[in-house]
Amino acid sequence: MSQIGAPHGGTCPKSPRSRTLRTVATLTSAVLAVTTLAGCSADDDADAAPVAVQDNAPTPRDLVADGGTLRWAVDAAPTTLNAFQADADATTSRIAGAVLPALYTLDQRGRPQRNPDYLESAQVVETEPKQVVLYKLNQQAVWSDGREIGAPDFVAQWRALSGRDTAYWTARNSGYERIEKIERGKNDLEVRVTFSKPYADWQSLFTPLYPKQVMGSPDSFNDGARTTLKATAGPFLLKSVDAKSGDVTLIRSPRWWGQAAKLDTVVLKPVPRADRADALAAGTLDLAEIDRSTAERISLALKDARAGRNGAQAALAHGPGSSITPSKALKSWALAHGSDEEKAEEVRAARKKNQEAIARYASAQDTLATYVVRKSLEPAYTQLSLNGESGPLSDERVRRAVARAIDRQELAESVLKPLGLPAKPPGSHLALAGQAAYKDSSDALGGQDTQEARALLADAGWVPGGAEQPAGTKAGSEAEKKEGTEKGASEKKEAEKKEAEKPAKSTATAPADAKKKSDEASGDAPSDEGLYIVGDDKPGDRRAVPAQAAPGTGTRVLTPAPAAALQGAALQARAEALDTRPEALEAGTGSAARAGAPQAVKPDRGAAGAYAPRGTAAPAAVPGAQQALGKDGKALSLRFVLPSGPGSESLRTVGDRIVRMLDAVGIRTEVTKVPDESFFKDHIASGDYDLALYSWPASAFPATDARPIFAKPEPASDGSLMVEQNYSRVGTDRIDQLFDQAAGTLDEEEALELVRQADARIWAAAGSIPLYQRPQLVAARADLVNAGAWGFAAPRYQDIGFEKDASPKKADKKADKRTGEKTGEKAD
Repeated sequence: MSQIGAPHGGTCPKSPRSRTLRTVATLTSAVLAVTTLAGCSADDDADAAPVAVQDNAPTPRDLVADGGTLRWAVDAAPTTLNAFQADADATTSRIAGAVLPALYTLDQRGRPQRNPDYLESAQVVETEPKQVVLYKLNQQAVWSDGREIGAPDFVAQWRALSGRDTAYWTARNSGYERIEKIERGKNDLEVRVTFSKPYADWQSLFTPLYPKQVMGSPDSFNDGARTTLKATAGPFLLKSVDAKSGDVTLIRSPRWWGQAAKLDTVVLKPVPRADRADALAAGTLDLAEIDRSTAERISLALKDARAGRNGAQAALAHGPGSSITPSKALKSWALAHGSDEEKAEEVRAARKKNQEAIARYASAQDTLATYVVRKSLEPAYTQLSLNGESGPLSDERVRRAVARAIDRQELAESVLKPLGLPAKPPGSHLALAGQAAYKDSSDALGGQDTQEARALLADAGWVPGGAEQPAGTKAGSEAEKKEGTEKGASEKKEAEKKEAEKPAKSTATAPADAKKKSDEASGDAPSDEGLYIVGDDKPGDRRAVPAQAAPGTGTRVLTPAPAAALQGAALQARAEALDTRPEALEAGTGSAARAGAPQAVKPDRGAAGAYAPRGTAAPAAVPGAQQALGKDGKALSLRFVLPSGPGSESLRTVGDRIVRMLDAVGIRTEVTKVPDESFFKDHIASGDYDLALYSWPASAFPATDARPIFAKPEPASDGSLMVEQNYSRVGTDRIDQLFDQAAGTLDEEEALELVRQADARIWAAAGSIPLYQRPQLVAARADLVNAGAWGFAAPRYQDIGFEKDASPKKADKKADKRTGEKTGEKAD
């Protein structure tokens, strides 16, 4: 889970009282996937939720055309091509999946499978006195420079990632630090890896595998692999990275020994999430993860096409021309041809502008009808995190009360049911339904129960009326009161004098200024902050790194170690961008802006804790809310931090529901919206929040990958708190022990049982509450096959292509036939 953190990595600022953190960017593609998802084997748990199948138009290779170019949207140009550096991102892992060896890949149930393109076999051949794994490599496997893949590459990667040489700027070393030695077998194609102590998750290692030219020296590792790769070994080669546009061009590799890639070229095009609807409408993309509103617009275009309605007709039915009635059209025509020339000119200009809007919408709808929406569930879940470091949530009873107040089923249904996806909340922090390690352990905490939540709060001392000051309590000495009164009167008089000297503002500018201040205060001012989605990060080891503390804080977070792989897709801008507002579900109504443009969420202004600047008093509680609670003269209020950007509507909608659920038990919330870019690094990682929503990916190797997420925070010598990736700051020694035992046993069933025991204790600690598995929506050209919403599985890049006799140009012609000739009708 390499890097939950700032979308593009970097160092997270710290807030007082805990931490230093070097965040790593979100890896979201499927190639480094082995370390991110599901366990290997085993029968499904009896209470497992339904698993959403992958939706990628599976097609036999003999029905896929040879050739063609795939234009695939990514969130940003790669910051580095080295997946083991701290600022590796989703684009890094997508490139690695196409051009570098992956010894194990994941199937559609998230189980690691040996990749025969690189491995003939890999197995534990000795357990005593030490664990030894013998890899036998494919005899045809070679790097792009002609050298065979072998033991020297394994040795170089181990040395670079073991953590022993600090000259390597690595973001992770989990697993590699357990290796004692690597030896050549009978030849370079046999590799013997001896571990210093048993390591259950050995299959997570050496994926991706880099050539020794990259791993062999600190200089080549740190700098050389940031912008180019000296050698590759996959179905595609890295041709170029355009410095201006950010486009990454991959071409079919002539040295690839496996089944040849169907495509000639793959172009990874950086397109921000907010711009993807326009890019698809312009026909400049073939494959892109999208948000809910874009998916609805494509579905509407397909519905029109099936009904025999072309884009121009659609524009009149539900686009820019939908509000024009015959009477309005007649009046417009009359004015445009009337005797009042000035008015006529104005109306003619308006008619022309409207006709251009209709033409644009018509063209866009015709193009969008050539796409389909493929959907599944991402191998990641969204959780409510409860910061247990200080304040009311440091009391386990209050955390449990929050959890018991939440109706997880309602929240999951609000996000997933409108999409037709399974909506059962995850029952595990460490695996998802269908994975070997999955077991619903939520009973260790209990389900939604308002009365139990209130009882827990009462037991913790939070009671109605508890916020009132006891009778007779003195606020200070008489002298202090008098001094304060005199000082306040003096300050008031001075302020009134200054105000009287100010020039009066005109009535025209005053409201605008007031609105500007209001917008700035509430966070509603226009912003170019990028779409934020936390979620796909790879936890790493507990290796200490130089502390980085915020000026004047003395707090720090242990540097997390990112995963070598993430499955799925943005964890920079990914599925949290889905809009699940009820009004957004009304397909086929409204204007072009309604059909395609993001719309601002309108929070319930009557809800306590509704969006407001920090420090703003909460408005009156919603009807039916429990009387606010308090203790020792202090009200029970929790700071709920949410991202404010246009791509985070879904999180804010879920946040609104949670606010109402907490109101019902007397817990008030102060909802604070913050810029997407700072949401994670300045608040979650630094601990500047009480409640927050963000996501984690599931893992094929939870004993290794999930341990840093749930490890008990440890005090450092300087008094700060080392939290690794445990941003809730809640953990126990027993949970740590169970993870360590699971990682150290070679008995698979025993390891799975230990992981499940750890999960039950994580539930009981109530530091994080899994709410729903994240949805994945992908727009794909209708003729593009073996690509789309992969779910748990890793993409097989060499199989992606266009259907035979359905090349992009032919698909366009078919779309023209299907939608009919453009009518050229003019409308106002």
